[in-house]
Amino acid sequence: MRCPYCSELENKVIDSRMAKEGNTVRRRRQCLACNSRFTTYERVEHLPLVLIKKDNRREPFNREKILKGMQRACQKRNISINTLELFIDNLERELQELGEKEVPASMVGERVMRKLQELDDVAYVRFASVYREFKDINDFMSELKDLFVSRSPSPSDNNKN
Repeated sequence: MRCPYCSELENKVIDSRMAKEGNTVRRRRQCLACNSRFTTYERVEHLPLVLIKKDNRREPFNREKILKGMQRACQKRNISINTLELFIDNLERELQELGEKEVPASMVGERVMRKLQELDDVAYVRFASVYREFKDINDFMSELKDLFVSRSPSPSDNNKN
């Protein structure tokens, strides 16, 4: 690490501490040439994640784009922005852990839909109508029917009393 004051490369670490919830290490350094002190931050470098779209275009993973889509689906629903951001944090981490440089965008879309279905049926249907590109009311009704069937208790559930 080059000293910001004299540009010397030789320095020593005087103190190291965790910063930002353990994702970053803060290091206090002292230049061996001019004795100036400065701070550096060290963090894990993630590979840039690229999504493969339906038409085979490549697009960088964009958490803001995913968040905006989820916010649109959740508009006027009782779902906090923190819930959505936490989901996207976990999603991004899971995708990074795959170790792949490129992942299908459909994998991201399906995970977003599953999360919205878990959070709120209306938000799920809103997102699905755009994501699955409903062409007409029949597509919409079919999705609602599938949602209703998946949420309805089975007859065996009623016999468990």
